[in-house]
Amino acid sequence: MTKINVIIPAYNEADSIANVINDIPKLVEEVIVVSNNSKDDTEKNAANAGATVLKEPNKGYGYACLKGMEYVASKTVKPDIIVFLDGDYSDYPEELTTIIAPIIENNTDFVIGARVKRLREEGSMTLPQIFGNWLATFLMRLFFGAKFTDLGPFRAIKYNKLLALQMEDKTYGWTVEMQLKALKQKLSYTEVPVNYRNRIGVSKVSGTVKGAIFAGIKILGWIFKYSIK
Repeated sequence: MTKINVIIPAYNEADSIANVINDIPKLVEEVIVVSNNSKDDTEKNAANAGATVLKEPNKGYGYACLKGMEYVASKTVKPDIIVFLDGDYSDYPEELTTIIAPIIENNTDFVIGARVKRLREEGSMTLPQIFGNWLATFLMRLFFGAKFTDLGPFRAIKYNKLLALQMEDKTYGWTVEMQLKALKQKLSYTEVPVNYRNRIGVSKVSGTVKGAIFAGIKILGWIFKYSIK
C-alpha cells in the first residue's frame, strides 16, 4: 500500500488547522503540522485533531517545510509520497486523492494543484498573487520550456525525488525552488485543477505589502539564478 505523509506549515492558524486535518482523506498515514513559531492555539488544536506537531522557531515557510522533512527522514519506515498543504483552509484537503492520482496511476514524479480561475472563489487570490503566479510561470516557460501555470502550495511529490532536489530555501521561495529543481532534474510532472476558497484569517504573505514584495523578490531571484546556470 502506498504510504503518504502530509506536511502542513502553520503560523497562527488556530481557527483553521483542525478543519484542514479533519478533511484530509484517511488513506494518509501521518499528518505532520509544523508550527512556525505560532503564538495561538495552533499546536493544541492540531494535536487534538490527530496530527503530529513539530515546532520550528525560525519564521519562514521553507524553514517549516524543512523541519517536516527532517522529521520524516528520521522515521524508520519512509513514505512513498509527500504532500504539502497549507494550514489556512484555502485548499480543499479532500482533493488530496486527485493530487496524488497521477503519481499512483501514471508514475508521475511531481504534481501541482493548479488554482485555476474557474475553480477559485472570488477574492481568494489577491491581484499581487495572480500577477506573481503569471509572471513566475511565464518566465519558467520562457527560460525552461515549462508547462506550469501556478505555484500552488497544494502539491505532491515522490519522497525519493523530493530528497534528490536538495531543497534549501527557507522563506518565500520554497515553491518555485521545487518547481525549478524539478525542471532541472527532468522530473515528470503535471498539474491538476483544484478548488480554492478564501482562507480563514489573514495571509502572512499576500496579506501584507512587505510579504508580497519579499515573496516576489525571492521568486524572481530563484528563476534568474537558474536561468543563468
